Amino acid sequence: MLISAGSDFLALCREQIALLTQGLGASFSVVYLTEEIVETPTQESRLIPVVVYPETLLLQYGDDANNVKMTQPIAMDDIFSVTNQEKNLLVPTWVYTDKQGKGSERRERNLWDNWDNLQDYQVVSPLIYEGVMMGLLVTGREDRSWNEKEEEEIKRIAKTLAIACILEQRSVWWQQQLQQEKVLQSQQRDLLDNLLHQFRNPLTAIRTFGKLLLKRFIPTDKNREVASSIVHESDRLQELLQQFDQVIDLTTSEVIITANVDNEGKSTLLLPGTGDQLTNCQIADIIKPLLISAQAIAQEKNLQLITDIPHNLPLVKVNEKALQEVLNNIIDNALKYTPDGGKILIAIGEEKDHFQGIIISDSGYGIPPEDLARLGERYYRGNKSQTTIPGTGLGISIAKQLIAEMHGTLEIFSPAIKPLNSSSEYPGTTVIVWLLEDN
Repeated sequence: MLISAGSDFLALCREQIALLTQGLGASFSVVYLTEEIVETPTQESRLIPVVVYPETLLLQYGDDANNVKMTQPIAMDDIFSVTNQEKNLLVPTWVYTDKQGKGSERRERNLWDNWDNLQDYQVVSPLIYEGVMMGLLVTGREDRSWNEKEEEEIKRIAKTLAIACILEQRSVWWQQQLQQEKVLQSQQRDLLDNLLHQFRNPLTAIRTFGKLLLKRFIPTDKNREVASSIVHESDRLQELLQQFDQVIDLTTSEVIITANVDNEGKSTLLLPGTGDQLTNCQIADIIKPLLISAQAIAQEKNLQLITDIPHNLPLVKVNEKALQEVLNNIIDNALKYTPDGGKILIAIGEEKDHFQGIIISDSGYGIPPEDLARLGERYYRGNKSQTTIPGTGLGISIAKQLIAEMHGTLEIFSPAIKPLNSSSEYPGTTVIVWLLEDN
């Protein structure tokens, strides 16, 4: 990754150089950055001066002014033991102005005429952090050599610059990643807009066909319920589609999570169209339209759907649309993961401690113990992910949260506690939704 020197980093460099000048009497200081981050100590790299003090310091190194290139790779551990000839690569030529007289005369001289004292008068400290070399700090003075304490101070300054440099590079990297993510999100949103636009036409057609069929069936025709379900589910899809339109029109900050925060600061899940109001109702009224669709799917898959739905049960306090979403997800799982010829039981009427239970039990593949403990984690599918059966790993997670917001609980058992067959190959699963009765 190419190293960049931002304004904040350059300002810090100038402050640290001021410490060298005012506190330690440095005559000159130069901060070099490698052109790229050097991950191995022996890697050859071009060094670029980013801050020079004094500004009248002219950096000349062979034929390439203002650029230093290590002719031989220099190991970090050997940076202070290189030969004088190699160190000459880092020795600049001083340009100063003689202000005596009317005019100004530009003069040049090499700072070090005495090569024997070069190592004592100049300190070269690498900018290293977490094993990564990012450049060099070169400083020197003409009147005296550096003692051990001063050299330690210079090393600390170099480390400060190294930390600041790596933090800036990480910031630049994260900014680049963020920009790429924004581009990707923009592309995904465009794709979603296109898909939703294409989804509207067939949805409208299905809804229209359902209404036409409904008009053609006489009230006593058994198929009339199927047509009624087509219209009902089409209306539900239409409502969800409208909610999609509202969500994708939100700003990025508003759409990070589709949740509501109550007065106590707790996040509550609001699926599109569910609302947040709890009302007293009969479970039978909520589950009836779902059974029509479930029966049609069961018939297509050669499954036996058994129902036990007594009426006149105590009312429960629920969010009707949210409960429909929960039951729809659980019934859908039972239908998907039960092989041909299997059975599914849907029953209500179980009671315990002022709670009323809805049981969905199947004779399907069951859930391994290691997966059972993790059900409810978002996107977790476990053993199911190895099958060709489509899924997202969100159904149970959403169901658990919605039921909890209705002050109910969700229990999952596998093997099924309401077994529908005696086959050990298909242990089945039982899900019980416990809802608080209205007192």
